[in-house]
Amino acid sequence: MLATVLTSLLVWGGAFARNTSSLSSALTGAATTPNETFSRDVSSCPGYTLSALRETRSGLTAELNLAGPACRAFGRDVANLTLQVTYDTETRLHVNIYDTARSQFTIPPSVIQLGAGSDDPALKHTSDLVFNYESPPFAFWITRRSDPDAQPLFDTRISSLPPTPIPPINATDNSTALNGFPLVFEDQYLQLASALPYDANIYGLGEVVASSGFRRDVGTRGGTGTIQTIWARNAPDPIDQNLYGSHPVYMEHRYNETTKKSRSHGVFLFSAAGEDIMLFTPPASNVSLIEYRLIGGTLDFYFFSGPSPQKVIEQYGALVGLPTWQPYWGFGFHLCKWGYTSLSETREQVEKMREANIPLEVMWNDIDLYHALRDFTSDPVSFPGDEMRSFIRDLGANNQHYIPIVDASIAHVTNDTDVYAPYTRGVELQVINVWTKNPDGSDYIGLFWPKYTVFPDWFAKHTLTYWTEALSNWSKAGVEFSGIWLDVNEPASKCDGSCGTGADYSNLTLPFLIPGEPGDLVTDWPEGYNITIWGPSGNITINGTLTYGNNGTGPTTTLARRGVGAGNQPDADLNDPPYAIHNAFGPVWSGTVATNATHAGGYAELDVHNLWGLMEEKTTHLALLSIRAGKRPFLISRSTFASSGKWTGHWLGDNFSKWSYLHHNIQGILQFQLFQIPMVGADACGFNGNTDEELCNRWMQLSAFTPFYRNHNVKSAIPQEPYRWDSVANASRTAMQVRYSLLPYWYTLFANASTRGTPPVRALFFEFPDEPELFDNDRQWIIGRDILVTPVLTPNVSTVDGIFPGRGSVVWRDWYTHEIVNATVGANTTLDAPLGHINVHVRDGAAILLHAKPGYTTAETRAGPYALLVTQDASGYAFGTAYVDDGESVPPTPSTTITFRAQKGRVAISARGDFTVEQKLDTVTVLGVGAKKPGSVQVNGEVVDEASWEFDAGLGRLVVKGLGVDLNKRASLTWT
Repeated sequence: MLATVLTSLLVWGGAFARNTSSLSSALTGAATTPNETFSRDVSSCPGYTLSALRETRSGLTAELNLAGPACRAFGRDVANLTLQVTYDTETRLHVNIYDTARSQFTIPPSVIQLGAGSDDPALKHTSDLVFNYESPPFAFWITRRSDPDAQPLFDTRISSLPPTPIPPINATDNSTALNGFPLVFEDQYLQLASALPYDANIYGLGEVVASSGFRRDVGTRGGTGTIQTIWARNAPDPIDQNLYGSHPVYMEHRYNETTKKSRSHGVFLFSAAGEDIMLFTPPASNVSLIEYRLIGGTLDFYFFSGPSPQKVIEQYGALVGLPTWQPYWGFGFHLCKWGYTSLSETREQVEKMREANIPLEVMWNDIDLYHALRDFTSDPVSFPGDEMRSFIRDLGANNQHYIPIVDASIAHVTNDTDVYAPYTRGVELQVINVWTKNPDGSDYIGLFWPKYTVFPDWFAKHTLTYWTEALSNWSKAGVEFSGIWLDVNEPASKCDGSCGTGADYSNLTLPFLIPGEPGDLVTDWPEGYNITIWGPSGNITINGTLTYGNNGTGPTTTLARRGVGAGNQPDADLNDPPYAIHNAFGPVWSGTVATNATHAGGYAELDVHNLWGLMEEKTTHLALLSIRAGKRPFLISRSTFASSGKWTGHWLGDNFSKWSYLHHNIQGILQFQLFQIPMVGADACGFNGNTDEELCNRWMQLSAFTPFYRNHNVKSAIPQEPYRWDSVANASRTAMQVRYSLLPYWYTLFANASTRGTPPVRALFFEFPDEPELFDNDRQWIIGRDILVTPVLTPNVSTVDGIFPGRGSVVWRDWYTHEIVNATVGANTTLDAPLGHINVHVRDGAAILLHAKPGYTTAETRAGPYALLVTQDASGYAFGTAYVDDGESVPPTPSTTITFRAQKGRVAISARGDFTVEQKLDTVTVLGVGAKKPGSVQVNGEVVDEASWEFDAGLGRLVVKGLGVDLNKRASLTWT
């Protein structure tokens, strides 16, 4: 749902209350004054001196003391710090630098419970990561025990960094000047820099739609570098700006030109503070660098040794928590539109999808569902509760599901005749502080779709009870949801500051327009489309002529990088920290809850802002466990933080119906694999603006090979349900048939994610880490280790270029024909890609369990028999597993893992577990058998009638049908 009104924000109420920090004796210098000023220059900052070093059971601890006069760059210097180094595991090192008085905010364990270390004293001598330090001034660097002479993985020594001062990297933004690299630890500003290899391969640091792609711009190859701002923001997918989620974690992938081998490692800053993370390569420098600039908190780092990309991601998951278990039905196709303005229209879409024979698993509603745009309601005229109940139960009878939207804020009600239970119940519970507060203790008032709003305080003791009750009552009133969609939970508000000062609560007229309604209609035509020539259809061709870019390109929107630079605010307080992070809205309080709002426990919004979405996700997940007892919660949320994957999936927000965003999909999905939120996808065909036939055709096919598969667009835009154009309907049916056949494979990958943190979707270099030509490839991806997807990402073409990794050591076969690809080694190969076809290839050495008969729903599909695809490598080897359970119970639950092993002339099947697999294995297809037809085929030693199998010598393919093999027992297929 579009959450950003594309008109200027309104400023409501009076001035903010001024709160100050209370670090008192821990700080050097006088107490804060209302107009306290700072130098905004770190060049004179003295750094710290190490003393009182003490060995601990699993590491070391020491004191860090300010090494000279306080510099007061952007705050008041903290004189006394503590250094704590812990060897957590063989592959994880924890380096924590915090104020000794512990007055700075740190994330409470009640919000994120990190994975414990092993407390093994031997790790100080055996861990692959080694902590090194020097003093004065204090600096540290991290090396590998296995390669101590290599460039450090993280290196804060001044001698390792480029000489300063360095002029602004961005000439129009003075805050990008680098005046020095001392360790700075102030109450409102923390700074730490590390050298990186020149032109380092950095991935992660988000959420972002990066112009450089999945590989981040470090200021080489003609790039300008990256300023990744970590500050959750409600904005429609801008380029190179801070976005919905906050993930200060990155993976670096290093290639050794001498050995031709690569290693990966990871770095995670466990902080919720607003921050800029800067990636630069100064002119004439032989190193690149990363610099952290925080406006609060501590410097709490975790390092992961990898050494493979997959291991780095798994190690990060072991720390922050592994992804939640997904229900089987969540992998089906989902449909939504902001603009299904009645139940009859919603029901009509379900019927039209069935008439078109396009699978539909889940129907969604946007805020059209609501009465007066209020959470936990349904409009009594357009979506009456009793009829909603009947509709949703009809869906259930067809093994389909329903998901409604939940916005972040609750309507504020003052009229006694205006009955809105979610608000009045919260008022009844005010003695336990359900709502977020102003500094004076009054309710913090925001402004969004239902006009004046309050915000749940996720830190309050009984908010879970309140939230569970609200969701439960909604379900009892007819909206019997199967899952929940959490939106605008950065959170968003149209007031800059609390709206409560002098507000007329009785005025329920919105002071802004709702996108898609009169006054703010979607008026731009599809990208590359000329309405004056081609009319309003959006068709790919008219009278046989392509419409994209033909006689005019139509209006487009420019989405460019913008930096705000360092602030010039005279005061140092919660609302205007002296260092202004590059929040693209400007001040940190703009467009959201003001940063001086307060929460239970005394937390200020400035410190916990980035946690808002995570805490709502956790609360909603726990509520659904109570409401739908024993069933896995299915959540899709917009704003996320480290560990959100334990509770939710994610969609990539309010994207645009443009070809560039079709490409941006891929980097977003890869980012969230690294962030341990693997259930992710974009709004197929685009959300903002108008799509067209060709773009929607390609997008529906691309999204069929991503974890979360939903078509959704903005109100008043061209309808884009997949049945709207015949070519899109055909393309969708084709791609969905492949997707639904692959559901056992997807489900197994997600079981591996939930048990080990293994990413289901992978960049090509994750699987082939020693091939540099893959390091910046984000136009393709691999599902698991076996399925390579090469989509078309540009208009008016019938071919696509893609690289086949393995440099000739891997055989790739076309998914549809099973033909071997004659691929160019280490470079692109051109593939046929007519409209309606997406290239999919399968790797040799794979054994993949499939659904033999894809159906209209996942339940119908799952009820049918299985098939097995085996692609033997040159030696005859292939391997695969399939995880099977009931698809909906909360683990631990009965489950069975089926293992498939192939060698020349044989496929062996075994099973382990306590879940009974009812469906039989009907068909086995073996590729790579050779050119000679087998003399006989046996199943479990019994000869199979030759009429039940067929052989294709050209493909080396053996297909055996009608097997009826029980997958709960050992079985074998052999041929001579």
